[in-house]
Amino acid sequence: MTRRLAEVARQVGVSEATVSRVLNGRSGVSASTRAAVLTALDVMGYERPTQLRGERARLVGLVLPELQNPIFPALAEIMGNALAQQGFTPVLCTRTAGGVSEAEYVELLLQQQVSGVVFAGGLYAQADAVHSHYHHLVERRLPTVLINAAVEHLGLPQVSCDDAVAVEQVVGHLSSLGHEKIGLVLGPSDHVPSQRKLAAFQSYAAKLGLPVLDELVEHGMFSIEGGHAAAARLYPRGATAVLCASDLLALGAVRAARRQGLSVPEDISVVGYDDSALMNCTDPPLTTTRQPIEAMGRAVVELLVKRINGGEVAAEELLFAPELVVRGSTARRTT
Repeated sequence: MTRRLAEVARQVGVSEATVSRVLNGRSGVSASTRAAVLTALDVMGYERPTQLRGERARLVGLVLPELQNPIFPALAEIMGNALAQQGFTPVLCTRTAGGVSEAEYVELLLQQQVSGVVFAGGLYAQADAVHSHYHHLVERRLPTVLINAAVEHLGLPQVSCDDAVAVEQVVGHLSSLGHEKIGLVLGPSDHVPSQRKLAAFQSYAAKLGLPVLDELVEHGMFSIEGGHAAAARLYPRGATAVLCASDLLALGAVRAARRQGLSVPEDISVVGYDDSALMNCTDPPLTTTRQPIEAMGRAVVELLVKRINGGEVAAEELLFAPELVVRGSTARRTT
C-alpha cells in the first residue's frame, strides 16, 4: 500500500496524504485532484477501493484495428488530443491477428470503469460479424461512438465520411480522363462502407453511361497484399483505371500493375481512399480521396463527451464531405 501511495502521488504531483484521503473517501480534496488520483489508479493498473468502483474513471477507450494503416494512428492522435483537452485520458486498444479481440477489449474497458468508448475500423462495419459486444455496451448505457458506416441495427451514433460523394468525385475524375472500364477494389463483401461505395459506383456510372460489370469488382482484405491480389485479377479483364477502398489497397494495385508489366499511370490509373500519411511520397504520388479526419475526430469526441455529461445524442449518422486529391497515379487514357 505504501508503495502504491508513493507511485500514485508522484504520477499526480500531490502528497501521499492527499492520495490516502481520496482512497479513503475523506473530505478536504478538490474535485479535480480527486479525479486525477482516480484516473492515475486506472491508468497504472491499480484496483480502486471497493467503495469507489461504482464511479466511472475519466478514461475513454479508443478501439482500433492494427496500426499498419496510417489513417488509424492519425485518428487516434486527433481524438486523444481532443479528449485530453476535455480532461479525459485515452486508452488505446489495437486488434492484431491472434491477439486480444474486440469483444475482449470491451470487457477489459468495462472492468476499468471507462467513461466511454470509440470504435474505428471495427466489426460493426461487417454485416456478417458478431455484434453482441456492441449490444452489451448499449445495455450498459455506456457512451459509445462509431466511425464510418455501421450495420443498421446497432442504434449507436456514428461519424462517417460520405462514401457516395467520394465515389462520384473519383468516377467523374476518371471519366473526364477518358476511362470507361473502371474497376473497383473493395474490402470484404459484407463490409458496409465497401457496399456503399459499390452502390454509389453502380448508380453514378450508369448515369454517365459507363459499363457496370460484375467482372470489374473485386473484394479483398484491407492490406497491400489484398490490393495486389484483387487488382491482379482485374487487369486482364480490361480495366484501365481502378478505384480502391483504401490507400493500402491502392498501393497493392500499383504493385500488381508493375508485376504484370504495366505502368502507372500510363497504362493503369489508380485511386486510393483516405489520403493517409506519405501518399504524396509514393511512386507515383497517389491520387486519393481525403477523409476529413481532423473534423471527424473532433466531432466524435464532442458527441462522446456530450453523452458522458448526460446530454442526449441521437443514434444517427453525421456525414462529412471528402475531398479528391489529384496526384500522379491518374492520367488520361491513351489507348
